[in-house]
Amino acid sequence: MSYFAAVLARTGDGWKAQEVSLESVQTIDDLAELVRDAADGSTASLLFLEEDDEYVGIVRVIDPDDDPRVFLSHPASVADYDLAGILADGVTGEDGEYDEDDPLGDSGVVADLGTPARDLLALVRHEGTLPSDVITTVCERAGCLDELEALRVP
Repeated sequence: MSYFAAVLARTGDGWKAQEVSLESVQTIDDLAELVRDAADGSTASLLFLEEDDEYVGIVRVIDPDDDPRVFLSHPASVADYDLAGILADGVTGEDGEYDEDDPLGDSGVVADLGTPARDLLALVRHEGTLPSDVITTVCERAGCLDELEALRVP
């Protein structure tokens, strides 16, 4: 299984992007800490995650002491992907229940960056749209597509 995970952080000098490894991540708090560490001094910091074109996850940390805001496009992916399970736990708690057919979490997570909740939901529900397409669209609207694409160049 392969995944792509990147933290994008907006600072006074513009956006900065960093691909991150999630090998040691076991909880949503680990993910939030990873975002905080990579995005020191930013005004907006986001982790984008996609795995095997099955789902997109977004984790946003606004203030160091706040709980992360989490969005998971396809909760059914929890059955096959541990990282998706961590995202789901971040929304529901470890014993939470949810509908596997609907996106899970905070669909307004990137609303102030140009992708309102209804648009994010429409993107993930549109047949044929890959998770990487969702990330690309969100980053384009936020003004950080160049930084994202620089990470994807082999």
